[in-house]
Amino acid sequence: MIEINNLRKRFGKVQVLEGVSLEISGGGIFAILGPNGSGKTTLIKSILGMVIPQSGSIKIDNNSIEGKWKYREEINYLPQIARFPENLTVHELIGMIKNLRSQPANDQDLIDLFGLAPFMDKKLGNLSGGTKQKVNLVLTFMFDSPLLILDEPTTGLDPVSLIHLKDLIRKEKEAGKTILITTHIMDFVETMADEIVFLLEGKIYFKGTVNELKKKSDQNDLEHAIATILTEENV
Repeated sequence: MIEINNLRKRFGKVQVLEGVSLEISGGGIFAILGPNGSGKTTLIKSILGMVIPQSGSIKIDNNSIEGKWKYREEINYLPQIARFPENLTVHELIGMIKNLRSQPANDQDLIDLFGLAPFMDKKLGNLSGGTKQKVNLVLTFMFDSPLLILDEPTTGLDPVSLIHLKDLIRKEKEAGKTILITTHIMDFVETMADEIVFLLEGKIYFKGTVNELKKKSDQNDLEHAIATILTEENV
């Protein structure tokens, strides 16, 4: 599904990605982890074409994405921070996105799932952060695309909505979708991810299952495994 070869990206004097090479096969849930500044968001935005690397290549389904944009129609993306036009209502925003994508949308089921019906005629600028995140999730999951990229999807969600999110992700996996997730919530990763990719200082430190990382770090849970890695690297 995704093939990344020797990707390098620098912002000014800061080298954010240093020769990242990665293959992610189609189908499954992949968590991209790492401390702040490790290159997670830059990697994701490079896949989306929102960041242009200095060198290296990215292929999706064996096709290079360089200089192209149409491939993004097959990606559902949830950004870490939802920045919506504050003067639009929820109903207007969803309608606008549906018109832009020109694909069948399963928005009503998601509106019902996240209890957004009372907010549909409210302006986005008046919504709480948690409600905005629910709107963000509706926009992300309402289209049927083979690749989903979720950047910190749990932010601001109440426990019930978090359960709904997990169920949605599992349903997409069962449908053969590929889901990339970044998150700082290790319990979420431990219960959801088939594989993890751990970035450290712009390089891939580890790629494999949660259990493999636990074994490598000689720890019983993912949180302590990650802490062990970071402690060793800072010694």
